[in-house]
Amino acid sequence: MGVDISARTEYAIRAVLILARSQHDGIATVAADTLAAEQDLPRKFLEAILADLRRGGVVTSQRGASGGYRLARSADQISIGAIFRAVDGPLAEVRGLRPTETTYQGVAEHLPTLWVAVRASLREVLDTVTVEQLLGGTFPDPVPRLLEAPDAWVNR
Repeated sequence: MGVDISARTEYAIRAVLILARSQHDGIATVAADTLAAEQDLPRKFLEAILADLRRGGVVTSQRGASGGYRLARSADQISIGAIFRAVDGPLAEVRGLRPTETTYQGVAEHLPTLWVAVRASLREVLDTVTVEQLLGGTFPDPVPRLLEAPDAWVNR
């Protein structure tokens, strides 16, 4: 089972990292054009992503001359998993179903257990790493432990 990190999710995380850095620098809001330019993201696509992040409670927006986007809460309170869910929905689905909603007969009867374990492993990383930690490169367990595995950086 491959995990496909969509462009939506990747762009969302990159934009949120800019907002987190801006928050540290005391900048109140950042315009969508600035976010797009800094990371060379397509502006219209980014605007749709920012709308998803707003609906998901990750960012807020302000209209007007000094308008733009800012984090809805501090960067240490936003998990990377929350960003994934805001723009792409659940972390793991099997043919459009949540892992716990799947059922199989015969030899495949234990597949839901595997699917739930896969989702749990994604949660273990994505829900424990915050935007603040990603911005600073200071990852909590299990990230360092997983990176120490002999084949962590080997493609298969």
